[in-house]
Amino acid sequence: MGRNIMIQGTMSNAGKSLFAAGLLRILRQDGYTAAPFKSQNMSLNSFVTPEGLEIGRAQAMQAEAAGIVPEAAMNPVLLKPNSDLGSQVIVNGEVTGNMQAAEYFRRKKEYIPDILAAYHKLEQKYEVIVLEGAGSPAEINLKENDIVNMGMAKMVDAPVVLVGDIDRGGVFAQLYGTAALLDETERRRIGGFVMNKFRGDKDLLTPGIRMLYDKCPIPVIGVIPYANLDIEEEDSLSERLFSCCRPERIDIVVVRFPHLSNFTDFNALQNIEDVSLRYVTAPKAVENPDLVILPGTKNTMYDLQWMRQNGMEEKIKKLARSGKCLVLGICGGFQMLGQELSDPHEMERGGQMQGMGLLPLRTVFAEKKVRRQVCGSIIPVCSGAWQALSGSSFSGYEIHMGRTECMRETGRTAQITALDGSISADGYMDNNCMGTYVHGIFDSGTLRNHLLQLLFDRKGIVWKGKKTTDYRTHKNKQYDMLADLIRENTDMKAVYRMMGLA
Repeated sequence: MGRNIMIQGTMSNAGKSLFAAGLLRILRQDGYTAAPFKSQNMSLNSFVTPEGLEIGRAQAMQAEAAGIVPEAAMNPVLLKPNSDLGSQVIVNGEVTGNMQAAEYFRRKKEYIPDILAAYHKLEQKYEVIVLEGAGSPAEINLKENDIVNMGMAKMVDAPVVLVGDIDRGGVFAQLYGTAALLDETERRRIGGFVMNKFRGDKDLLTPGIRMLYDKCPIPVIGVIPYANLDIEEEDSLSERLFSCCRPERIDIVVVRFPHLSNFTDFNALQNIEDVSLRYVTAPKAVENPDLVILPGTKNTMYDLQWMRQNGMEEKIKKLARSGKCLVLGICGGFQMLGQELSDPHEMERGGQMQGMGLLPLRTVFAEKKVRRQVCGSIIPVCSGAWQALSGSSFSGYEIHMGRTECMRETGRTAQITALDGSISADGYMDNNCMGTYVHGIFDSGTLRNHLLQLLFDRKGIVWKGKKTTDYRTHKNKQYDMLADLIRENTDMKAVYRMMGLA
């Protein structure tokens, strides 16, 4: 067995993904090659590897923190919920079909050979594997046949760091209760507790930490302060989706669909002076923005019906007709903007559905998913609302089941090049509406800054942030800050001992 360590949490969104990312960054800084691993992930935020395989976005982020290229072995099983009771099941980056939760629970041990093969593949390439759990290891109704928390730790003999979220209260109960619900062999795997998102004077915790150790002899090896770092989160509980910010001079609104996917597409538009990016679910919250974004969704037809029923569709169409607001659709949002959606293979809900009618497009859902990394540029536009974007460059990736046909020959948005060298057209623009299939389109290239400049120019405002830092450079700085935060507030000697490293 190689060197490893597993980060588990007392609950979802306790901070285990970021702690794992920070640890991977520390290992890289200290001269070790390290890779992330999550045996089973449930998330609508996904990423496409250079080979065209799909994994959870969190493992792609963690690979970026480690300075390595993401690969399918880092997340061998990915579940993408497409209803309240079912998910699309992706194994080794490939879709295997849809499955109800009860069926998956009965069958999940079938995936252990795939999980172990993926783990050993990484083990042969890297000195350290940093594993991440899911939810809580103390979900006693799900512990039987566990393949992602203590069950995974046992399979590869990994020591465990248990992370609790002090910001939501009850962290002592979280840590003690989780440990108490484990059996003795599982408890012995926990080498240390970490209290995450702490605000205040750490000295006030000291009596409680002593009492916790008396009741449960596992040391608290870290108390991590709450920090506003700009690092991607995969969880649907992300604060980005629920924070209420007042509209700035430039107001960007993202519709928070019930099946919202890949909301990390818009992180690059946040934290920019004089720009607000807000997620909304109600028409009255939209107000009068400068840009409305319809993001990706795992269930396009359901979420379009949701907009239709709550009045969001009519609000956006009214804004589009006024000409005062730009409308951008990405992936599922792009499909919605068209005239018609057709689902002959029942990939979503089956049948046909009228689109929003803002772009002359027809989308047919196919059985095979498109997955590829691309780069490209906006095709020159002679006139119209999007003219300033002409020639803008970008890179990103596509993940979609639909095939979209244009009903007019003119209006294509971009020329894109896939990693295999193939060149094709993508997206469509008409008047003040535009759409594309490319995720991560603002993360690199010139498109982000050209779009922001366009929005400021339309308002007649001078943009002070013209020379904003390249987003990838910005992200690398954030990973270094995360590593510093963990180093300064964690007993790293204890962590390294757990991994068997000097």
